[in-house]
Amino acid sequence: MSTNTKLINGYPFTSYTHETYPPDEMISRSAAFYDWTEKRRTVRDFSDQSIPLEVIENIIKAASTAPSGAHKQPWTFCVVSDRGLKKEIRVAAENEEKESYDNRMSEEWIEDLKHLQTDWQKPFLEIAPFLIIVFKKAYDLAPDGNKRTNYYVNESVGFACGFLLAAIHHAGLVALTHTPSPMNFLTKLLKRPENERPFLLIPVGYPHPETYVPKLERKKIEEVMVKY
Repeated sequence: MSTNTKLINGYPFTSYTHETYPPDEMISRSAAFYDWTEKRRTVRDFSDQSIPLEVIENIIKAASTAPSGAHKQPWTFCVVSDRGLKKEIRVAAENEEKESYDNRMSEEWIEDLKHLQTDWQKPFLEIAPFLIIVFKKAYDLAPDGNKRTNYYVNESVGFACGFLLAAIHHAGLVALTHTPSPMNFLTKLLKRPENERPFLLIPVGYPHPETYVPKLERKKIEEVMVKY
């Protein structure tokens, strides 16, 4: 066993160090990171320009470094590039979205979306070169078929999706977080097992040369942070 590894109550632990910085540099680095993340936007205008699959693999590996309850990592990232399957996903998603806009969504909800100018039509589901469909594992299946409990599944998969969006932004690509409701059609189209539930549908690609996004303002720090 390596000198950097030891057993604690019979379980292997490895030594860990993390680079730290003087206060002035921490302030500078944290401000630079904010400036970079502040440029991330939700995009609906995609180019169909191809992307190396290795980029998507690296993005998903980064997402999989997210913390999870009991380190169960209760997520599956389904990557779709097949044009026929993307079309099927678009048709099914638009059917659900049209029903939502016409009959399910409240007047308040519709009003709150007006400044974003969204509707039930989702052409980006075919145009973007990749769709990443995130599934959460409600439970794991042991080799003998027995169910194994997963913990804090929604929270864990939410963390992973946050890492995923940051990795997409870092790669110089754009994304959209799409949540057609209900999303059961994704389970059927992708033939996922009974323990997985669709969580998020994310088109990924380059922005279209003529991309426009709503002019929005984020809440100020005083509105999102409370000091004690």
